[in-house]
Amino acid sequence: MADPKESIIRLPAANTDRACEMLSRAFFHDSKMTHLIPESAARRDRSKDLFAFELRYGMIYGDVYTTSPGVEGVAVWLPSEKSEITLWRAFRAGGLGLQRHLGKETMDRLMAFSTAIDVLHKKHVHSPHCYLFFIGVDPGYQGKGYAGRLIRPMLDRLDRKKIPCYLNTQNEKNISLYEHFGFRVVDQLILPGSTILHTAMLRDPFPTT
Repeated sequence: MADPKESIIRLPAANTDRACEMLSRAFFHDSKMTHLIPESAARRDRSKDLFAFELRYGMIYGDVYTTSPGVEGVAVWLPSEKSEITLWRAFRAGGLGLQRHLGKETMDRLMAFSTAIDVLHKKHVHSPHCYLFFIGVDPGYQGKGYAGRLIRPMLDRLDRKKIPCYLNTQNEKNISLYEHFGFRVVDQLILPGSTILHTAMLRDPFPTT
């Protein structure tokens, strides 16, 4: 994909560790992360291992953008044909190392979670599209427009290309943010084995002049 040019840059590989630290802070109390790693003492380190894997996956198969070299926020975008983390793709992104770091119980929860959201994803979108894999903003910068800076350039590009965009969220507070950018709720359910309300959202491309 071509680089969106509005206030964001590709995440340099050298800044991956900094991005993992930031994402660990941003998602420390997130319902998905507390479900995957209930023990708060373990969550800080293990969540960084998970984000390192997900950032590598995004760099290999999609696009990873940040707001500046200071890494105030990060967004990972995937083309729909690469959105499912298959065994081979996981291996390429370091899945074996992730399994060692997370341990069997956490890995089992992660696999069950991923399978459930993949089923929902396939249910609602059948044509080529872009997948907003995840977006995170450092708690110290939240509420200051950084999420918009990360989202808007790519959505503008997708509008020009007439490509829809899909995302998942487990944070009800974020639904209104995504609606502001043109996403609509297409499904909600409690994920099996958890109390997490999962929301699937889709955005059709806006007409451009």
